[in-house]
Amino acid sequence: MNKSELVESVAKKTGLSRREATVGVETALAIISKELKKGGKVTLTGFGTFDVGKRRARAGVNPRTGEKIKISATKMPRFRPSRSLKGDVRK
Repeated sequence: MNKSELVESVAKKTGLSRREATVGVETALAIISKELKKGGKVTLTGFGTFDVGKRRARAGVNPRTGEKIKISATKMPRFRPSRSLKGDVRK
């Protein structure tokens, strides 16, 4: 399912227009993104938690040249599904 299919599904289930559903979905995603940029986390009970993970600096190898390179530390978004979501998927 992609974003437009999600919007269509929200519109059908809620009775909202496609435009209103688009605004709702995009707003929710923007709020989650903004919170993660601040370093916070978003917990949706029964679904999961979005947060920011940290990767340490490490050594790597350029696959083309075989040259050793230094990969700097970075932050990345992370999602941890809830127990109930995991159970729903496993069924």
